[in-house]
Amino acid sequence: MAGEVIYELKNASKRYGSVIALDGASLKLHAGEVIGLVGDNGAGKSTLVKVLSGAHQPDGGQIFLEGKERVWGSPREALEAGVETLYQDSGLAPHLTVSQNVFLGREKFVGGFLGKLGFLAKKEMDHDAHRDLEAVGIAVPSSNRSVSQLSGGQRQAVAIGRAVAWAKKVIILDEPTNHLGARQAGEVLNIIKNAKKKGLGVIFISHTLPHVLEVTDRIVVLRLGRIVKDAPTSEFTGDTLIGTITGTIQTIKVEGD
Repeated sequence: MAGEVIYELKNASKRYGSVIALDGASLKLHAGEVIGLVGDNGAGKSTLVKVLSGAHQPDGGQIFLEGKERVWGSPREALEAGVETLYQDSGLAPHLTVSQNVFLGREKFVGGFLGKLGFLAKKEMDHDAHRDLEAVGIAVPSSNRSVSQLSGGQRQAVAIGRAVAWAKKVIILDEPTNHLGARQAGEVLNIIKNAKKKGLGVIFISHTLPHVLEVTDRIVVLRLGRIVKDAPTSEFTGDTLIGTITGTIQTIKVEGD
């Protein structure tokens, strides 16, 4: 069961020149809830993700994290506050090991003088990375293997596992099952379910509607920068969801509570 509202966007707007990318968008995300964010190309999904992740500041509107208004100056500020975002390109460094990728930007150093010289605690990072990935349901053969040795599905799983392992409050996943086979996509969906069990608020952006219908509690539909429907997933079928996205089915906006 979802908990308190953990992340909220109120009446956000964003323009790029004459193009209105977001037009009064509002949504609420609860702890332990998975929201599916869907819409055609150009609907405003990417802009909404960038606003929520701190990559872009909205022209108008407000952002609240655990009831406190926040103005993100950068993605790093949002990340340090507990909002983790995984973009489509995964952000992994193929020449580094799995553990080095998990701790990228958060490296652990050995103690004493050697640590001051920049010597990494590699064994500790290998152990902790393996433990953290296992905790979110990822079985990587060895955390000291380079990412370039992994399959595409394993790389994506590591990227998502890293995000889930580090996320403190909110995780935003942008097309995490894109270009994956059925089995690999299933593993990713299980990771999302594990994130929910951890009490994280999850925003799942995807064009693969069966995946959205499978793992989400609520679906937010964007069209031309506006949220045209925000309703429990149980209210949608595959056909009605497609119709809502394309505008062939008339919609009445339902505010998430």
